[in-house]
Amino acid sequence: MEYVSTRGGTRALDFEGALFSGYAPDGGLLMPQDIPSLDRDTLRGWSSLSYPGLVKELCSLFIPAELVPRNALNDLIDRAFSRFRHKDVVHLTRLKDGLNVLELWHGVTHAFKDLSLSCTGQFLQYFLEKKQKHITIVVGTSGDTGSSAIESVRGQKNMDIFVLLPKGLCTQIQELQMTTVIEDNVHVFAVHGNSDEIDEPIKELFADVDFAGKYNLMSLNSINWSRIMVQIAHYFYAYFQCTPSLDTTPLPVVEIVVPTGGGGNITAGCIAQKMGLPIRLVAVVNSNDIIHRTVQHGDFSLAEGVKATLASAMDIQEPYNVERILWLLSGSDGHLIKTLMEQFNASKRLKLPEDLHRKLSETLGSCSASDEDIVGAMRRCWEENHYLLCPHSAVAAHYHYSQPNSIPRCCLAPASAAKFQDAVLRAGLVPQIPPEITALTTMETRSTPLERGQDWARVLRGRIEAVAQQW
Repeated sequence: MEYVSTRGGTRALDFEGALFSGYAPDGGLLMPQDIPSLDRDTLRGWSSLSYPGLVKELCSLFIPAELVPRNALNDLIDRAFSRFRHKDVVHLTRLKDGLNVLELWHGVTHAFKDLSLSCTGQFLQYFLEKKQKHITIVVGTSGDTGSSAIESVRGQKNMDIFVLLPKGLCTQIQELQMTTVIEDNVHVFAVHGNSDEIDEPIKELFADVDFAGKYNLMSLNSINWSRIMVQIAHYFYAYFQCTPSLDTTPLPVVEIVVPTGGGGNITAGCIAQKMGLPIRLVAVVNSNDIIHRTVQHGDFSLAEGVKATLASAMDIQEPYNVERILWLLSGSDGHLIKTLMEQFNASKRLKLPEDLHRKLSETLGSCSASDEDIVGAMRRCWEENHYLLCPHSAVAAHYHYSQPNSIPRCCLAPASAAKFQDAVLRAGLVPQIPPEITALTTMETRSTPLERGQDWARVLRGRIEAVAQQW
């Protein structure tokens, strides 16, 4: 199994090379050269597996045993999930009116990113221990990625992590989950900018090939293939929990509704679909609706600005993983994707070719939800079930409530409502706050401000160089 750039301009890498990479040198994103295809017997055999069991089977398809022996891989994944609060790691809750909610938020930071990042942290540690190597992780976050990434590597001697968060644009709890981690290898920057602006200095550092090589730069954003790979398991687990039967021909289709920001999770769904899982995918977004416009009209173009919404982790205008989806649908045409993405990067506007747009709209449905829609879904779910949804999960529930379903449907829930108390209050509901969240408000915090007008890339570069002198 080898990994290639979506833009076709770099040599193939093995899994270890892909794991330790950010953007490919040609600016593209890494994807497996070949997507495994699963037959009906394999699907039936996997249908009784636990969520960790599915992660193990899927990862073994993308990580050759000569790189990580299967027993070692199983141990790493077991270790990754050892801190999760639910015995099943993820949990399906069945609610009224056919609303099935797959809770992906039982990890340390109460967000779905704990699932993929806990595994990725273990994979990194495995290779670093073998090679006695040190790495520098650089992460931009709209809210949840930063804290999950920090928890996956905190205290590790052979990794330093630099996290850029958008000051005032994520919730207080999200911010505290990052700034209260006082570890020598954790460096948090509170940036006076939005999520898309935060990505720019990170791209600049990765584009400096000499600097990136000297300090072993890598990313734990969903740029990183490892995160996409682990998330493929969400779709298999959701399917097996919701399908009425595995004995019919063809197998029944299950619709999976995916709250979507940067597009990593929906990319994993597209890969699961390509592997042969009979699912229909729906990408649901908030008022930052570039993915919705792309699916419906082929219009991959920026709006005038990022809109602040209740579903703040999805307040993203440039969902970079769309490039991976387009690559998949183009038949791995790196030349086409390079041309399209260069056009987009130059003008921030792109009209998809008609054939590619047709394939995208056949692969994905989409829906956009306003803050009023989000609040309405949160209220209805509470009134009917006494069940609190986070605002991102409510985007999926809004789609469910507004679109009658003729086939089984599963809504992915990326975060706990406990992290979004303001949204819960906005819906006129009472937050349910676990003690570990309450404790954050009394803890010491540490972060470095990055103000508008500063050269963020220069400041970040200087801090990385200073920290590296202590290795």
